[in-house]
Amino acid sequence: MTSVKATARAAGHDHPIMSEPFDVLVVGAGPAGLALACALADAGLSVRVLEQAARTALDDPAEDGREIALTHRARSVMEKLGLWERIAATEIAPLREARVLDGESPSALRFSSQGSGLEALGWLVPNHLIRAAALRAAESRRGVEVLSEARVTALALGADAARLTLADGSVHAARLVVAADSRFSQMRRLAGIGASMHDFARSVVVGRVAHDNDAEGIAWECFRYGNTLALLPLNGRRSSAVVTVASDRAGEWLALDDAAFAARVAAQAPPALGRVNGAVGPRHHYPLVGVYAHRFTAARFALVGDAAVGMHPVTAHGYNFGLYGVEVLARELAAARAAGRDIGDAAVLARYGEVHRRTTLPTYLGTNAIVKLFTDEHGPAKLARRALLGAAERLPPFSSVVKAAITRQLTGRGGLSVPGASRR
Repeated sequence: MTSVKATARAAGHDHPIMSEPFDVLVVGAGPAGLALACALADAGLSVRVLEQAARTALDDPAEDGREIALTHRARSVMEKLGLWERIAATEIAPLREARVLDGESPSALRFSSQGSGLEALGWLVPNHLIRAAALRAAESRRGVEVLSEARVTALALGADAARLTLADGSVHAARLVVAADSRFSQMRRLAGIGASMHDFARSVVVGRVAHDNDAEGIAWECFRYGNTLALLPLNGRRSSAVVTVASDRAGEWLALDDAAFAARVAAQAPPALGRVNGAVGPRHHYPLVGVYAHRFTAARFALVGDAAVGMHPVTAHGYNFGLYGVEVLARELAAARAAGRDIGDAAVLARYGEVHRRTTLPTYLGTNAIVKLFTDEHGPAKLARRALLGAAERLPPFSSVVKAAITRQLTGRGGLSVPGASRR
């Protein structure tokens, strides 16, 4: 991996020049962008990935506190692309069951892999390890080049090619540009594509805690009054504590020392974990904003990952949706290449947009509605969600139908989207 400036100097030029053409330019060397580079290279396409961060940040991603809940479909994509094998087995924690609690009620709505023929509902993997694995997998492939310190300042979508201008003045051309540069995508704006944004006025504070009992692969989503606490099971007697609070209270949680943070988590944690005996590592903070692009494609341009759909974490679909999009877009481009069609043609890209919208839009809207219901502190909302959880747990056939649909959704096999304990 090289920087753009280094490339220009190596070529013997004082000023950057027009880059040689690639089939695809991917903007953003995050997990989705790098996974796409792997998939496209496997389809025989040449890919240049442009990333504004420095090489050191890509080679050794900082631990960011996020545990990614991966579905069976997402794992399958990662295995095919060679990402899964690059993550140590000791860092992959199975998610065997999810339990949802409301307020101080002791009863829980449960979703389990037992009886489904599945070893787990999904798996939890630290985000920074996925990033590192994706980079190694991409750079192992012939036809993939990753450029660091490459900040895009302009986009031109022409009839014959797409062109990106970087901050150093260099121009890079390809038949297709794909934006994978976060939910606040600059590339999306440069392409003239709007997005619906839902600011939840809430933030998450995440940090690991240790406890006396083994979590046994059980994730807890505790909708307490005043905040939400998710406890995601890690290997050993540890969990990732994800606290969702009104944004003006995030600073209060971040200011807590290890002992005080552990004590607050202990006060809201289910008894099954035993005594919460300390915090493990630093805390991190993320504002919650949902984003859904008005469209996912244009002629010679496409969106993947959070640039297309940025989810609230409660239903655990962020990176899963990113991988689903990678799978579909790579499939459509491979088919177009095999048929001798232009991979940047709007009609070729439209199929990806249609499929990805059908996959993501119901879950995006459903998740936002669920978040609204389960964070409303007014009396009617509390009664409504308690009745909903009770019916889903105890009233057949409603309970069996809902549970089956939610289990399919958690494992990546389709279904409705409701609160679960796994999280993106």
